[in-house]
Parts: sequence; C-alpha cells; structure tokens
Amino acid sequence: MHDVDRAVLIAGPTASGKSALALKLAGKLRGAVINADSMQVYRDLRVITARPSPQEEAQAPHMLFGHVDAAENYSAGKWRRDVAAAAAEAHAAGLVPIIVGGTGLYFKALTSGLAAVPPVPAEIRTAIRARLKAEGIAPLYAELKQRDPQTAARLMPNDRSRIPRALEVFEATGRSISDWHREGMPPLIDPARTAKVFLTCERGELVKRISERFDVMLAAGALDEVRALAARKLDPMLPSMKAHGVPWLIRHLAGEIALPEAAEGAKMDTRRYAKRQLTWFRNQLPEWPWVAPGEAAGALEAQFVGL
Repeated sequence: MHDVDRAVLIAGPTASGKSALALKLAGKLRGAVINADSMQVYRDLRVITARPSPQEEAQAPHMLFGHVDAAENYSAGKWRRDVAAAAAEAHAAGLVPIIVGGTGLYFKALTSGLAAVPPVPAEIRTAIRARLKAEGIAPLYAELKQRDPQTAARLMPNDRSRIPRALEVFEATGRSISDWHREGMPPLIDPARTAKVFLTCERGELVKRISERFDVMLAAGALDEVRALAARKLDPMLPSMKAHGVPWLIRHLAGEIALPEAAEGAKMDTRRYAKRQLTWFRNQLPEWPWVAPGEAAGALEAQFVGL
C-alpha cells in the first residue's frame, strides 16, 4: 500500500527553472507545491537558496519551505515523514501534490523507499577518508563521540573501518548509522502514479543561469541573510552552514576575501553541484524522462492525464 494516490514530481539541477514550472503547474492542475530541496527547508535561508518569494507563495499553497531551523541537522528520513503529512494534507484539500526540488535522495525515498543505509555521496566519503589519512583515527573517533555517541560507544577507538563509515553516514543523512540499521522506510508513492520530469539545460545555458541567479541573490539581500546566520555562531558542520554560497560569504564577512572572490567561489561550487546532480539522477533514477524547460509543462500535463 502507498500513502499518496498520485503526484507530479519535478526534479533537475539547480537554477534549471523548477520552481517556476511547479508554480505554473499548480495553477493548471490546482496543485500544492511541496519542497524537495534539502536547503530550502531552512527558514534562515530564503534568499541564498532561491526559495520561492512570498509573492510566489501567495499564488498557490506551498509546503515544507522554511519549516526547519538552521540549527537542526535535517535528514532524508525526516523529510520522508514530513512529506507524507504534507501530501496527505494536499489530498484532503483536493489538491494535487507537486513535489519539486533537486535533492535526489528525497525523490529516491519517495518512490523507492530508503534502504537500511542510504548511499553516501562520493565527495563526503572522499573528504572523510582524506582526513583519516592526514589526521589519523583519533580525531575522527572524537568527532563521532560528539555527533553520534550511540554508535561511538559500541566501536573500538582504533577501528579504522567502522568509525569513518559511521561519520560518512551521519554527515550524509543527519542520522546515526545505528538508526539506519534498525529501520528502513517504504516507498511513499507508486512511481506509476506519478507524472515526472528531470529538467535538463544545455551546459552553457545552465552556467549562465547559475551566475545570473547568484548576482540576483546578492542584490536581493543574500549578504545580510548570511550575516544574520553567521551571528548565530552555529556548528559549521551543520547542513545549513554549508549551503552553496554561505561559506564563501561568511569568509567575506570575516574580512578574509573580497565580495567578487566570494561570489565567484559560490558560483563555482554551485556549478560543480549541478554536475553532480546530473550524474546522480542519470545513475540512480534512469527511468525519469529528461525534458527541456520549455517542453516540461506540456509533458507533465500529458503524463498526468494518463494516470
């Protein structure tokens, strides 16, 4: 049994036009826009994550945007629970759930469920293994005791295999590997009951969009937003503190680098992230149709009629 009857799913790399498409479909299908972006959940990060504006949110119901404090280590498992409630609320109101975002693991959890331990992104694994080589096992074990004491308590302090693995899982998911070993999560919706697209742009166009969008963010107050976040003095390892652009702008605010350098660094990180998104969806969800932004609304409407 699946909890959601039918839904529209919109994924794609950052800056590909997903939010605008979701809003357009919400008007045509009488839908509710539900967030599937792991950074747009944080209430502290409206501008720097390109969350829908208050004016856009007023045009259709929006759910799971900005509902989490930046101090929380939000995870795919928590999103899976939250989106079940949001989709049920939409259905009860006679609205079509239109789930939109770029976080692949969220869509995987939605249509395939979460495995006992979700896959860890290669960049997280590489970074932790590099730390192991450079620092040795003791600092990693000390960090694990702080972040995941439950798992650390059952491991030997010199276990060079299990300690890095536990840190990888916590970093990637925000949950203890012990929790993942105890539970899995079933799919929320039958993929056959979804209209879905992965938006795809020509690379040069996507690079241009990323650059222009960050400039718009700066003009709209991203620097002040990051200044307020930095003033909270949160753990720099929290997901909210690693949102694209945040570390670079914090460095600028600290006087380490000029604003143009910070902006270029943020754009570079975002371009790299977009490339990883393309690779992840191609490998993990190969059945999704890749559609150009200009053709996506028609493609989704045609799919939805056939559900």
